[in-house]
Amino acid sequence: MNMRTDENRPAGAEALKLDELQRDLVLSLVQSFAAAAPQSGGRDAYAALEEAVAKTEVPAKLVPSLGAIVEVALSTGRVRSVFGPAAELSLTALFRRTPRGVTIGASFGELNRALAKLKGRPLNEISAAFRKPGVCTLTIAAGEYRIVVRFDSDGGAVEGIETGAG
Repeated sequence: MNMRTDENRPAGAEALKLDELQRDLVLSLVQSFAAAAPQSGGRDAYAALEEAVAKTEVPAKLVPSLGAIVEVALSTGRVRSVFGPAAELSLTALFRRTPRGVTIGASFGELNRALAKLKGRPLNEISAAFRKPGVCTLTIAAGEYRIVVRFDSDGGAVEGIETGAG
């Protein structure tokens, strides 16, 4: 995955274009968040985001806020329960284009490269463990490698690699 869009800017640090379905869904979400916000200055940020979403192009400085709203709506299940599976797929695709979505996606690329070391080796051990809410690990020992993978809200990551474990 190319993590850079040009020499000075990481992927995801640019304006995001929305399709009509995404625009309609995100407008509804932003309006819900704005209605729940205190009367103070918090609503101004939502107004700027709402205006950008209505135009189907969210400038780079507002993309993290857009991503946070979409992430909350997806992680709570609200999008699927209120709008259906097509809406969930559309907003998942949008989230993957936000800086946080790009970072989470990249974590799995790195994880897959580490797991490739196990390919073709005999499986000695595999186990899962609960660490705390939202965090679990998967331990895989194959051949001479033992890899502990951590899964949390930031994606998946190799927590440790041992050699000579077989």
